[in-house]
Parts: sequence; structure tokens; C-alpha cells
Amino acid sequence: MIGLSGQNAAVDEHLSGFENLDMIGRLYQLGRVTTRERARELLERFDLTDAADRPVKTYSGGMRRPLDLAGALVAESPVLFLDEPTTGLDPKSRTDLWSVIKDLVSRGTTLLLTTQYLEEADRLADRIVVIDHGKSIAEGTADELKETMGGERIEVTLANEGQLPEAASILSSLALGEAHSDGRARTLMVPITGGARTLTRALRELDQAGVEIQDVGLRRPTLDDVFLSLTGHVAEYEEVEAGLEGAGVAEGGES
Repeated sequence: MIGLSGQNAAVDEHLSGFENLDMIGRLYQLGRVTTRERARELLERFDLTDAADRPVKTYSGGMRRPLDLAGALVAESPVLFLDEPTTGLDPKSRTDLWSVIKDLVSRGTTLLLTTQYLEEADRLADRIVVIDHGKSIAEGTADELKETMGGERIEVTLANEGQLPEAASILSSLALGEAHSDGRARTLMVPITGGARTLTRALRELDQAGVEIQDVGLRRPTLDDVFLSLTGHVAEYEEVEAGLEGAGVAEGGES
């Protein structure tokens, strides 16, 4: 009923990639034919076909991790735990795994995913629990967590640092709060409503005041922003947990 992939690849170095998956299938009592078919299918899915019959001790770390993940999927368990599955993967392998995860959930798998990559939680999780120093400090959907930051913001980088006070005054007059810097030189951020209309007005007034802009953007808060606001520091290793749920499964695993 349960599939698991831990932080470290749990593979037998003396067996080939195919033999590792075949062994897992046999332990799940899937039967010889089903196990072999499933092993070949997963090796192809994780782009390991060329190395299928090589001993795993010849695999690179970037190959062992996908093999371990494939092992967690052999039995197509309805409940799956993945502990930081993309740590150490290259960008292509990470994107490929995201695709696999989305496919599993779309087919009804209940999946609990822990990750220190907040972009990953944002893209994959139906519901997120934020953990800081072992304590749950917030939970909700990605949108619900971002709403705690006040919605959209204008971010402006000026060409001349001396114009910051004037720019801050103009932006604050159009916004929901005071313009502030996030520590970056010559950069101001301000929460707004009205989206592009407010941005257009801000640009017009800044231009009329002779404020020279180097860069400007309209953006929503990221989960990194949320985590920084909640904790006062950026996300660290093993401090963020995201729950990816399938088929409307509640937090805690109750259907």
C-alpha cells in the first residue's frame, strides 16, 4: 500500500539497475512477468535503459537517485512518501521527476513530499505545511500562503540611489502600504491593488518627476517571500515540508 524513497538512494551496488527493480517487485510479490515489465517500463521512464544491465556501483550519483525513485514506484502504491526526491538532480532530471509526480497524482496517488525547494512546493503541492525548526508554523494552498503577504507588489530598481526618497514617496501614495527596500541597493517594493493599471500610473508619475528607472516589475509574492516573512530567514536544509495530495486527501492522510 505504501511506497517510499528516502533522502539517500537505497540501492544494491552489486546488482544491475534492472536487478534492483526486479528484486523490489519480487519483494512486493508482483509476480515474475509483471515485475520485469514494470522494471523495464520504469528504467525507460527515468532514462536509465542504456545502463539497465550495468552494476549500480558504476552509476553516478545522478543516476542512483532516479533508480531509487523508480524503486518506490514499482508497486504503484496508492500512498507514496518522497523525502527530498530532487536533491542532487540536474535541472532536466528534476523537471522529468516533476512530470512523473504530477502524473501519479492525476491518477489518484496520495503523495507526501518533503522539499527544501520552495519553487517545487509551489508547482507541485495541493496543500503545503511550512516547518521551521521542527514546528508547523503555517499551512494552506500556495495561493493562501501568498495572500498573507498582501497580494501583488511593484518592484522598482532606480538608476540613481539619491532618488530613492522621492520614488518611495510617489509609490507609497499609490499603494496599500509604505514602500520599502528588501536590502538590495536602489530597489523599492510596495504592495498594491489594481495590478497593471496601478503599475502604469506609477510609471507615469515617476517619469513626470524625473525619476530614472533601471528595472521595474509587477509580481506576486513567492513562497520564499512567505517563508522569510514567517521565520525571518531563508529556507534551510530539512526545514520545509510540502504535502502533495491526490484525490482530495486531507492533510494527515485521511481520505
